[in-house]
Amino acid sequence: MNYQALSPNYVVSPQINLRDIVEIKADGFKVVVSNRPDGEEAGQPSAAEVQAACEDAGLEFYHCPMNGPNVDPADVETLKGLLADGRKVFAFCRTGNRSSIFYQYANA
Repeated sequence: MNYQALSPNYVVSPQINLRDIVEIKADGFKVVVSNRPDGEEAGQPSAAEVQAACEDAGLEFYHCPMNGPNVDPADVETLKGLLADGRKVFAFCRTGNRSSIFYQYANA
């Protein structure tokens, strides 16, 4: 699995599959954030499927879908809280770009 660290507690990744959840947990992450809207691309796991896999692995899951650079301000506040608490966050979207923008919003 390929991901990029933007800080010691926040990484971004392209689309994950459900099998990646075990590796995410093993790498010490506590939270998974999906910035992909459901149904964006054929074959992507739904947010509900990713959430179930995360819960089975003992990880927190947040679905904060972004369409381009647009994001719900409440989702940004959620991420600010996660980062302030020092929890290790694994965020993904189709390419990782929206998850990077999401991080920038939380640090603005």
